[in-house]
Amino acid sequence: MIEIPIGPNLIALSSFVLSWHGLFSFVAVATAVFLVGRWAPMRGVHPDDIYAIAVWAIIGGILGARAVHVVDNWSFYQSSPSQIIAIWGGGIGLWGGILGGFLSGAIYAAIRKHPVGVIADLAAPAVLFAQTIGRLGDIVNGEHCAKAWDFALGFVWTNPASDAARCANGLNASVQPVIAYEMIWNMLSLLIVWNLRGRLRPDGMLFALYLALYSLGRFGITFLREDRIWAFGMQEAHYIALLALAITVPLLLIRARPVRAEDVASQPASPTRLDRRTRAERRRDRR
Repeated sequence: MIEIPIGPNLIALSSFVLSWHGLFSFVAVATAVFLVGRWAPMRGVHPDDIYAIAVWAIIGGILGARAVHVVDNWSFYQSSPSQIIAIWGGGIGLWGGILGGFLSGAIYAAIRKHPVGVIADLAAPAVLFAQTIGRLGDIVNGEHCAKAWDFALGFVWTNPASDAARCANGLNASVQPVIAYEMIWNMLSLLIVWNLRGRLRPDGMLFALYLALYSLGRFGITFLREDRIWAFGMQEAHYIALLALAITVPLLLIRARPVRAEDVASQPASPTRLDRRTRAERRRDRR
């Protein structure tokens, strides 16, 4: 068994509390923004545009993540509505973060006339990597209730402050390492997405593939978790995954087309927003 004795907080000084979950979430988001900003010029997008989009994507991601958590735990929040906004007390849903962040970022990018599909494709591998980093905080917290599992590599939370104490199996019980399963699936999906960069057309199809892959893995792994059952033995995450698959799979089958690597390399570079901005800066320099 893998024992996890660490408490949820890295630092707790009077009114200042820094949780492991908060730390890893920050590192994950910062890493994703940094990577997309670095890759953006390769597709003719200025890094400053990425940072502006990221602000709105983060805001939408936080709101979406909280909304999914509140809906899944409505039996508690309907009697304590003041706790709905108390996100500092914990409680977010990754699905809401992904979808809320995408919608907010895409809407802002569209309004500013940035290439939504290009930016989404740039973000796909970075988001998968960020999700994996963020899940490290979940391992420390013990916040994902899972089914009992008395075999090797089962997770056992022993710290009294761990969120695992609220799960049916509680502390000191070996459970399925569902968080590790998801991290492994993310890395396998990242391998596929990374190797298909620039090889799926039209723009946006790589992000659709990412969503489809994550949905497929999350749907299966969620059967090993013990969240609230909605209907037909399935949890909230099951239905969100099915909705995402219902959108992305037909989209990929109807619109996506592969492009050979040699064809991508031979395509002439077209003027882009970054190119135009660079030329404008050069004109100013000559003056």
